[in-house]
Amino acid sequence: MSDESRPWYVGALGELEVAGRLDSLSDGWTVLHAVPIGTRGSDIDHVVVGEAGVFTINTKFHEDARVWVGSRQLLVNGQATDHLRNSRYEATRTQKLLSAAVGTDVPVSGVIAIVGARQITIQEQPADVAVLEAAQLSRWLKKQKARLDQAETAALTALVRNPATWTSEPHHEPDVSRFDALHREVVRAKRVRMLWGAALLVAILGVTVPIALDYYGRLLGG
Repeated sequence: MSDESRPWYVGALGELEVAGRLDSLSDGWTVLHAVPIGTRGSDIDHVVVGEAGVFTINTKFHEDARVWVGSRQLLVNGQATDHLRNSRYEATRTQKLLSAAVGTDVPVSGVIAIVGARQITIQEQPADVAVLEAAQLSRWLKKQKARLDQAETAALTALVRNPATWTSEPHHEPDVSRFDALHREVVRAKRVRMLWGAALLVAILGVTVPIALDYYGRLLGG
């Protein structure tokens, strides 16, 4: 895998994991993935609608990393990120767009779903963005208080399902062929590494075991 492809690939892995968890929500929820917004190629990883309101979910894959969250900053392995700012912008942009479409204020909340981290330390949750481990996402959504009645939820569901709500660009289904090709490449690479590791272990054992047996044989033989 090239250095150029890797960020895209790991990002797709994170989005697929979160998508699988969101798709397990009950029928009272509407879930959309990779929602294009605007005319500059931007998209929102996941949009969720329920009686608790609208949620824009930004997936972040940080494999084996240490994530620290404070009220105004999110650090990955001690390095500052733009995750909070970007999630806040995404939610605000969506809130303005949907509110203008329905003519009334629509509650939209930004969420960051962390995938693959070794450790997540929440010192203080930001006031306007929820930061969660991906495994907690569905449970967290179900615990949110209702802010919309059934009619409002149904109207918003119809609105977010309409591609014209988000962008004037032609709608295209996501092309997963690039991800599939990269995924097969990664799987093959892992198998090759495992085979080389096994071969190395056999070679080491082939040298060390006879030596050890000879040594202990001499000890026992006196």
